Amino acid sequence: MSSFPYRLVATDLDGTLLRADETVSDRTREALAAATEAGAAHIVVTGRAVPWTRHILDDLGYEGIAVCGQGAQVYHAGEHRLLTSLTLDRQLAGLALSKIEAEVGPLALAASRDGLEGEVLTGPGYRAQEGPLPYVPYEDPAELWAAPLTKVYLQHPVLSDDELTSAARAAVGGLVDVVMAGPGIVEILPLGLSKATGLSLAARRLGVKAGETIAFGDMPNDIPMFGWAARGVAMGNAHEELRAVADEVTSSNEEDGIAVVLERLLVG
Repeated sequence: MSSFPYRLVATDLDGTLLRADETVSDRTREALAAATEAGAAHIVVTGRAVPWTRHILDDLGYEGIAVCGQGAQVYHAGEHRLLTSLTLDRQLAGLALSKIEAEVGPLALAASRDGLEGEVLTGPGYRAQEGPLPYVPYEDPAELWAAPLTKVYLQHPVLSDDELTSAARAAVGGLVDVVMAGPGIVEILPLGLSKATGLSLAARRLGVKAGETIAFGDMPNDIPMFGWAARGVAMGNAHEELRAVADEVTSSNEEDGIAVVLERLLVG
């Protein structure tokens, strides 16, 4: 086996490492294990907050550092503890929401609370995706802002995800950042926060540089990570915005796209 050309393999979870049933194929597990044996570290970089990520990492036997919450949280999976956590300024977020709603009308909202056990709150009309962890519904808008948050989720009754993201970005100016992270998942984040900022913090802890990193993703929120890493690989199922900036497009998450690339690199 020739030497692997990267010291860090960064992978998104949903639509990338995970298949639709939230499992990782044996082929992909074996390819990641081979890359690790060849000297690379594997790091998960996900939009999910820690409480929605931990069970997946545990199932993978993942004991390293993970970047969660779109870069807000650097999490040590082996020790089950947060190393860093950045929260959203709730006053700025509230102001941003008022500006967005002034442009597009009422929104359905949800939010992730900070911390290892942070709850996901869902407001009236919010279409929550099915998952292994419960949501906590709220009726009183004050509940949304009652504790520190990592992000706020937006949904619109008519606008598409792309349309809502574009309108929200235009409305908020420099108050917060807005990203589209998946189907039905448009998020408000602290200004300047991205997967790239979280990944750079984690890589520094591992003693790895951007030029030694290959990254895999599928959605527009992966664009900053691709900009930071030496090579960005979009999945076959990736959003067109990510495909446009990728160095390579591989097979889909259902077709072991990560393994396809790693296996090629491993044989040199």
